[in-house]
Amino acid sequence: MRVLCTTHGSPSHGRAQLPLLRALAKAGHEVQVVTNDDLVHVFAADDVQVTPALPEFDPTSRLGPYIAEIQQIDDMNERMAELSRLMQRTLAGPSIKPTLDILLPLARDFRPDVILRDGMDMAAVLTAEVLGVPQLPTPSGFSNMMDPAQVLPELNNRRAELGLTVHEDPLSIVPHGRVDYVPSAFSFAQHLPKSWAYRQTVDVERRTVLPEWAAELPTDRPLVYAAIGTALPMLHHRKSDQPAAPLPMEFPDPTESLGAILGAVAELDDCTVVVSTSGIPVDTEGVPAHVRVVERVPQPLLLESVDLFVTHGGFNSIREAMRTGTPLAVLPHFGDQHGNADRVEALGLGRHVTDRSAAGIAAACRELLADPAPRARARAAQLAMLTLPEIEHAVSDLEGIAG
Repeated sequence: MRVLCTTHGSPSHGRAQLPLLRALAKAGHEVQVVTNDDLVHVFAADDVQVTPALPEFDPTSRLGPYIAEIQQIDDMNERMAELSRLMQRTLAGPSIKPTLDILLPLARDFRPDVILRDGMDMAAVLTAEVLGVPQLPTPSGFSNMMDPAQVLPELNNRRAELGLTVHEDPLSIVPHGRVDYVPSAFSFAQHLPKSWAYRQTVDVERRTVLPEWAAELPTDRPLVYAAIGTALPMLHHRKSDQPAAPLPMEFPDPTESLGAILGAVAELDDCTVVVSTSGIPVDTEGVPAHVRVVERVPQPLLLESVDLFVTHGGFNSIREAMRTGTPLAVLPHFGDQHGNADRVEALGLGRHVTDRSAAGIAAACRELLADPAPRARARAAQLAMLTLPEIEHAVSDLEGIAG
């Protein structure tokens, strides 16, 4: 079986695909990943063919005509909701043509039996329909927030241009379902149907171990871990390297967020705290001894021993915490993270931290550490995830879908 996989966005999108692609490659199937230059490194250690042919993907770049309209909305929540709707509508807009012009010839040459696509990739949907092969989105936060009804009108316009069948059913975007690593009772998908669900692995990056200092952390007090993920630092570095396109709203500054987090955990002097900066420079002068600041750490491994995870709310991070039964304090920044934070709170897995000050974050952490309910609920999520079949089971499922 030949499997074509597309990856956009941040490295987290690729890391969510790795366990599935490894299982396919191990079973002897040929896997080709089509991505952009920034994400090639994610797949470097794996037995897959990587083609860095896609352009840099920035959905906000397509919002230019709507910026003035969005900025007239005073309420920030309504503005964020409208921004989300517009981003979804533009995903299948005319601007996908450059991506489609690259992907379709590559796919014709490769002749895939099935396409696994980034949740944001509408060019892969059209490519699959042109070739007459099944396609499924892989786990991503965007898949969770996407409403197919918002995408359908523009997608049908592109179908008509290509001479494809125009569909009335919004779920024609996922005719064979989707891949996820979360059981249905804990699903974060707002509009998509039941998934092909498999067990989240704690071993994503190959040959990773915790650094030796981890074994020396005090174990007679709660261990708190804080991180801001990969997408926001990526946007931050991109903004620093080139002139920023106008946006309808300002995203939180990762440096400010890290500063607030460091201020908060400095107050948790009865805990041990590890803060990962993802390479964002921060001022560590005066950081107390119970706080260790590092650039990166193997997050899935560290979470196995963590009592509370302070996170930006990316879907990868949330799944990893659910897999290890770790309660969450979610400090969202953009995109699906606000919806993820609300869902975490609705499921009882932790708190959506709305007070972004150091004092507000510290108070939320203390409340969560003192409350046994989130820990119990997180353990329930962990047990539910352990009932899912291992990722190797996806191989036979995809073989069946591909016929």
